[in-house]
Amino acid sequence: MTDQPYQGHQGQGYDGYDPYQQSAPTPAPQAWPGQQPHDDQQAAQQYTQQWQGQTWETQVQPPVPSASAAETSYLPSQGAGAAYAGYQGGESSGYRTGGWDGVAQGRQAQTQQAQAQAQAQAQGHAQFQAPAQPRSHTQTPAPQPEAEAEPGDGPAYGPATVSGNARITDAQRARLEGRSPIIEPGMQPAALTALLGLLLSATAAVGSYALLVPLVALQAVTAAGWFRLNGMWPARQGIALAFAGALTADVALLAADGAPAAILGTLGVWVLLALVLQLRSHAEPDERMYGLMATVASAALSVLAAGYLAADADAVTVGALAVAVAVLARALPLPTPASVVVALLAAAGAGVAGGAMTGVGAGGALLGAGAAVCALIGHRVAAYDYPSRFVHFTAGVALPLSAAAPAVYVLGRALL
Repeated sequence: MTDQPYQGHQGQGYDGYDPYQQSAPTPAPQAWPGQQPHDDQQAAQQYTQQWQGQTWETQVQPPVPSASAAETSYLPSQGAGAAYAGYQGGESSGYRTGGWDGVAQGRQAQTQQAQAQAQAQAQGHAQFQAPAQPRSHTQTPAPQPEAEAEPGDGPAYGPATVSGNARITDAQRARLEGRSPIIEPGMQPAALTALLGLLLSATAAVGSYALLVPLVALQAVTAAGWFRLNGMWPARQGIALAFAGALTADVALLAADGAPAAILGTLGVWVLLALVLQLRSHAEPDERMYGLMATVASAALSVLAAGYLAADADAVTVGALAVAVAVLARALPLPTPASVVVALLAAAGAGVAGGAMTGVGAGGALLGAGAAVCALIGHRVAAYDYPSRFVHFTAGVALPLSAAAPAVYVLGRALL
């Protein structure tokens, strides 16, 4: 007897296709009835199904080790004919080689092989679902905790978020930090305001048509600066509408010999035009309301600046001079309460000096102080909510003089 667990010979048993047998030699198949057995190995392989090529799991699953002939010799064959042939060849041969003990050993080997295959497939699926990271030869140092930033080191930023943070304005950040959201116009805008005020004061003594030149420049800067202060830029239609209203008021005042009714009539007509313009707009309701308010306010300030034409010439001289001095004093590097007091005192002194040169007299102090109060209000409006440099050179220059025009007209009529 032979020591091999199974050794088929030609004419006894038929070992069917075994997909797990890779290294064991292929035994000669059993000849079917009416078929001549093959004598050589190569002729037998042409009837054996062979799998060639790689499947999609070959890159992630570890290769299954080839089993020896002793472990795979008693595995049952696939197919109905192969099952019968395996039973006929394997069982009878096992009984001859070792009795029924050989059959039991074959079944035990089959169970072990199935368990090994299940473990290999489980490991392959685990590697496919969680691929291993490549190992680097250099050791990555552990991250060191960042040192806490000192209060004076610079701006601190919060942790990154998925949804993101909505951008806040500089004024909102200043309020959150407990600071004032106000940036005062510097000395340069104050100097331009003082220059424009001196031009108004000097040309008022010459005549109405001479006063018209700096007044038109003041009205143009007022219309543009108000829209820029409200964040609406370029807003060409609104600026053009407000400036056209100011020019219309100037022409009406010159034609009516300084009658204040020309200012009120022009203002009413331009409010109606602003309403019509916004009704024709295709913007959202909130945007149309916002644009309407900005247009009406800009037109009103530009038209009210024409009050210098309606006021007395001496009152314009004293009032414009007081505004120029007050704005310069307000721009001094002093605390806000102190600078306001200094500006009012300087404006009253300038009013006294201007009243002495004109026919206003002692009432020039009151006229200068009243014009300075309105000018400081316009200065404060132009400094609100972190305005830009362009706002300071438009609204910051024009609003103090435009806001002082009604006070100059009313106080000039009362004192003269």
